Amino acid sequence: MAGTAVEGLGGTPVGEGTVMSVVRIGSRLVGAGQSTLVVAEIGINHNGSLDLAKRLIEAAAGAGCDAVKFQKRTVDLVYSALELQRPRESPFGATNGDLKRGLELGRDAYAEIDRHCRRLGLLWFASCWDPASVEFMEQFDPPCHKVASACLTDDVLVAAQRRTGRAMLLSTGMSSLDEIDHAVSVAGRDRLVLLHCTSAYPATVSELNLRVIPKLVARYGVPVGYSGHEVGLYTTLAAVSLGACLVERHFTLDRTMWGTDQVASVEPQGMARLVKDIRAVEAALGDGIKRVYSSELPAREKLRRTVSL
Repeated sequence: MAGTAVEGLGGTPVGEGTVMSVVRIGSRLVGAGQSTLVVAEIGINHNGSLDLAKRLIEAAAGAGCDAVKFQKRTVDLVYSALELQRPRESPFGATNGDLKRGLELGRDAYAEIDRHCRRLGLLWFASCWDPASVEFMEQFDPPCHKVASACLTDDVLVAAQRRTGRAMLLSTGMSSLDEIDHAVSVAGRDRLVLLHCTSAYPATVSELNLRVIPKLVARYGVPVGYSGHEVGLYTTLAAVSLGACLVERHFTLDRTMWGTDQVASVEPQGMARLVKDIRAVEAALGDGIKRVYSSELPAREKLRRTVSL
């Protein structure tokens, strides 16, 4: 109920009780009673290569994913000059700046990504780390924007995404409840989807704390999904069974490839299995209405005993 603290979370809820709203993301509805939206997080696993990005998109489509997501940064705005000068060896050079700039795709590359996703029937969007990147992404008419966990406390960025009028995914890793409360107040709840997340790469199973998912629904009254960075798939299925309406897993062609996010990613065969199993879990969960199925009638007629007191 609104105004009642949620057990295990504490504080004062800012939502409207346990009634989960439904949010439109492109052609899809996300929320109560809707099919789980499965997002392959390509992120920076393209390693700065448009060809690899397109292969990842094709693999995500082949695995049955609904959407792919990238990351977009304006490097000189997100990082200080000192941080960019820091020594860091990579295929792009000897500094952190060489790495960050090497991983950024430009307008022509994203225009081809847009065409490729549309041809394959995939939604696509990005985690934007600064307002300039939000403006950059707007030219492609994305179905939504994403606020990464690291950016949850950036009011300017959250407000910039809200002003676009698009759906917003807000990831809650490494964040306290007070920080989430504030971010929700800045983002608004009209078109908001929260993502439960543990920001470790990879995250350990004992720190996933999936029971937070229904409690976030109760606290905020908005759809809640799951952004996973763990190794393995079964925990994501558990998240769906607990009410996650959207799931996002990092995606790669090969976990042994170079790159900081590859080890916490899912390969195509695993993603295909995950999508298949999510659909099976959805079917198994049903609608919550107790009924007698016609398939039970033969057993009922043969085995049912009625003994009155």
